[in-house]
Amino acid sequence: MFILRYSKASPYARKVRIAADVCGLSNLVSIKETDTKDPTNHLRDENPLGKIPVLILEDGTALYDSRVIIDYLDDYSGGGRLIPQDAKRKFEALKNQSLGDGINDAALIIRHEIAVRRPELRDDDFILYQQEKIDRALKALVKSPPQGPLDIGHISVACALGYLDLRFEGNWRKASPSLVDWLAAFSIEAPSFKETAL
Repeated sequence: MFILRYSKASPYARKVRIAADVCGLSNLVSIKETDTKDPTNHLRDENPLGKIPVLILEDGTALYDSRVIIDYLDDYSGGGRLIPQDAKRKFEALKNQSLGDGINDAALIIRHEIAVRRPELRDDDFILYQQEKIDRALKALVKSPPQGPLDIGHISVACALGYLDLRFEGNWRKASPSLVDWLAAFSIEAPSFKETAL
């Protein structure tokens, strides 16, 4: 049995949970909600960065971050389920994973600036800079969404869109109706997307 330390709102932890399901490993993963701000929990011992997700293996080894965990889950399940073995498909999937993770990175920075930083200390130019990253990524995805058999690229992009829905009221949907359709199709193909939503 593996232990996954996670937060319900983390798009990276959601990505791992969906990946485990796609690999048929959900029944082997015990999920433990973890407060990254609590210095008394085990998280800092398991990941010196104090970040989630962390996957604790049966021998006590801690794996982090989501990319490493997903690589492990794919390998553990026999390979090729999340990360295609064909070189062209593999690098397309990994590119889409980077695009999804990049959207999440920028969205988390914006969220921090707005929700945590005092208004007088906010950097509006920096927020705009992050928003422009998201906008460019969404345009790229409208032009070329993840296609073919479900892989880590699909999962990462879906989790990024889900995070934008959660934190920014789905504002992306108006300008990207084709991505709305893509996400609806993904959620049918990967039911754990809905199961892991907040």
